Amino acid sequence: MAEASTELEGPDFEKGYDTKNLRDGEMLLGHAFGEAVLVARRGDDLFAIGATCTHYGGPLAKGLMVDCTVHCPWHHARFDLRTGDAIAAPALNDVACYKLEKRGERFFLTGKVDRKPQRSPKTSPASVLIVGAGAAGGAAAEMLRREGYDGPVTLIGADEFLPYDRPNLSKDYLAGNAPEEWIPLRPPEFYREQKIDAITGTTVTGIDVKAGQVTLSDGRSLGYGALLLATGAEPVHLTIPGADLPHVCYLRTLSDSRRIIEKATTAKRAVVIGSSFIGLEVAWSLRERKIEVAVVGRDSVPLRKVLGTEMGNLVRETHEAHGVKFHLGRTPSAIHEGHVQLDDGTKLECDLVVIGVGVRPNTRLAEQAGISTDNGVLVNDFLETSVPGIFAAGDIARWPDPRAGRIRVEHWAVAQRQGQTAARNILGAREPFTIPPFFWSNHFDLHIHYVGHGSGTDKTSVAGDLKGKHASVLFRSEDKLNAVASIGRDLENLKAEAALERGRDFSPS
Repeated sequence: MAEASTELEGPDFEKGYDTKNLRDGEMLLGHAFGEAVLVARRGDDLFAIGATCTHYGGPLAKGLMVDCTVHCPWHHARFDLRTGDAIAAPALNDVACYKLEKRGERFFLTGKVDRKPQRSPKTSPASVLIVGAGAAGGAAAEMLRREGYDGPVTLIGADEFLPYDRPNLSKDYLAGNAPEEWIPLRPPEFYREQKIDAITGTTVTGIDVKAGQVTLSDGRSLGYGALLLATGAEPVHLTIPGADLPHVCYLRTLSDSRRIIEKATTAKRAVVIGSSFIGLEVAWSLRERKIEVAVVGRDSVPLRKVLGTEMGNLVRETHEAHGVKFHLGRTPSAIHEGHVQLDDGTKLECDLVVIGVGVRPNTRLAEQAGISTDNGVLVNDFLETSVPGIFAAGDIARWPDPRAGRIRVEHWAVAQRQGQTAARNILGAREPFTIPPFFWSNHFDLHIHYVGHGSGTDKTSVAGDLKGKHASVLFRSEDKLNAVASIGRDLENLKAEAALERGRDFSPS
């Protein structure tokens, strides 16, 4: 994770602060006991919590207060102002909560609040088994314990590693700007302390719905009281000649990213096939390593279906300004040892090829078990499948979004949040999943925040200065706001998220 600044700013709340100077709905950054503190006012109530997001160190004081929560401006994590609890991913750790004492017209911070007692779930299945140890599965396992569940929790992952920070694999880690110790979300001892039985390098080969048990690839059978499917997605593989050559790579796992990094140490030229977010982030990361990069994309404008023509062109121009060459409207016909040949006969010299042409949800296990699927595993508002007691979350889940209808998305934060919601519902919460989808994407100095779910047929409008990288693009259909993509307007993107979540319209600044 990124490191936050340690320089303390604002008033010293140990020495007190005039209550009249903090209006209803305002947040104030200050410090106490050598740490940055956020004080917020809602009506006559004052709250004081740690001011630094526990995900990547984002400044919560520059975020958005919604009711009694604060939303981080960087990646939209949410914290409860009353307790400091991390209530929505991508932050998994709480922030400190402080004791606040009023003395006349002033308030003082007098110390930290001890953590509240353990929660008690409404229901407790005999055991919970989670298939998939990615974003959704890992977040679900943690939330079960946070909600006070004390029964057996088993987390089974096909990956050889425990849950890790997948977005970083195509961003700073691949670019060489983030060390590998930032990649694991938790150390191994965390799972032992939380009594989460984490089984890696193992797949579930079958589900016996009637018996309530699964079969593992090592031949074992495990029973379950409740089951969460979080099997994720796998990259689409090209079938053109040469697609299996040694210098051809895909990027999905930590091992994949390590392999690309190893090959990048000697590579001079790379071809990225696919102008997707993953493909373009790989292009940026390889340019950071001083490798010549050519991008091959089927569409005439990269990311047009997601970001619209204007922002798609800005992404292309940003890459071109940093030396990336584009071959758009083209597809590869063959990969050779020293070049990629395109469908128009063009030959692109390279010694490294990275393919990013999309992913497919891993629904085979659900299908074999008789669980309803249709471009994903079908779930209801509570992320429960057609089989009672079996839930699904993450890249495989196709859920009834209250704004866009039934959708399936492949975003890290969405997967984590669905894992958290599914865990709470396994324990009887009956909490519908209603948070709008959100993702972020980095391209050199261009940082995109996207909230909502648009389509290729949406009408787009630009507010602000795209060339100046300070703008929002609004996506509408029949005058209904579907999504907002922002550059340099982090707070505005948070406000758009809040508007979408509450079914309200949104007007950019």
